[in-house]
Amino acid sequence: MASPPIRHDYAQVGDVRLHYAECGAGDELVILLHGFPECWYSWRHQLPALGEKYHVVAPDMRGYNLSDKPSNIEDYQIEILAQDVLGLIKYFGKEQAVVVGHDWGAAVAWAVAQRHPEVVSKLAALQVPPPKAWQANFTVRQFLSSWYMFFFQLPRIPEWWARANDFARVEQMYRETSFRSGAFTAADLAVYKEALGQPGALTSSLNYYRANVFRSLFARKDKSTRSEEKIQVPTLFIYGELDMAVLPTTVRGLERFVDAPYSEVRIPDSGHWVQNEAVAEVNAALLDFLNEETAHSNTSAKRGLA
Repeated sequence: MASPPIRHDYAQVGDVRLHYAECGAGDELVILLHGFPECWYSWRHQLPALGEKYHVVAPDMRGYNLSDKPSNIEDYQIEILAQDVLGLIKYFGKEQAVVVGHDWGAAVAWAVAQRHPEVVSKLAALQVPPPKAWQANFTVRQFLSSWYMFFFQLPRIPEWWARANDFARVEQMYRETSFRSGAFTAADLAVYKEALGQPGALTSSLNYYRANVFRSLFARKDKSTRSEEKIQVPTLFIYGELDMAVLPTTVRGLERFVDAPYSEVRIPDSGHWVQNEAVAEVNAALLDFLNEETAHSNTSAKRGLA
């Protein structure tokens, strides 16, 4: 049987118009949130796989590709990004959704689950831990690996650096930080470069860092894990262990920050772009997680995939 087709449309969510790709027509809504410097296309392998059973929506996050691009840095604060997700759930006529996020999309997914657990039936985060874990696990090595976050705070220079020679550094980044052959074809990279080349998209995508890094990730360390601050929805964390941006030590002990059923899938031979590199493993993990009936408990489980 052929996979369900990927369709494209727009949703007016608050004061922004968001482009989205969708697949499937199941009763349960699954929202896939991409990270930097990607777009909906980051989920091209997951949309048809999950769309066999679920209604799956992958928006271009605000500021990216074909979605609206507000001009102010403060328009990209994490609280506003979380409101976009709430708006999408309402737009599709649902009271709840499964929220899945990678990179900045994971940061937004954690924020939605933390602030609005009533609208999140399940949470899946790829590569990026919640801010509390980031702060508690932060090391000098992670600081050095996060150099680009500080570089992106500069005005204009990061835009020039990324755009030079038809986004040659962006293309180089994908190739040098992926570890499985064929994870990104020339055609894939052309899609990403076209998305970043949309008017205003590069600055808007960098504004995610400018609006949030010092407000959340590098705020004063707080190792508190009081129960009322923990994630209260069933949670899956997927991690490619060769990530050069988010180190393994930074994602240790994440079960401490979740007061609900929690599981991990660690993939030893994948890097940061895990849903593009380890397609089969990620799709299987997400489908297992979505399909299982989960009762609230404090149990946790970890498993690795070779």
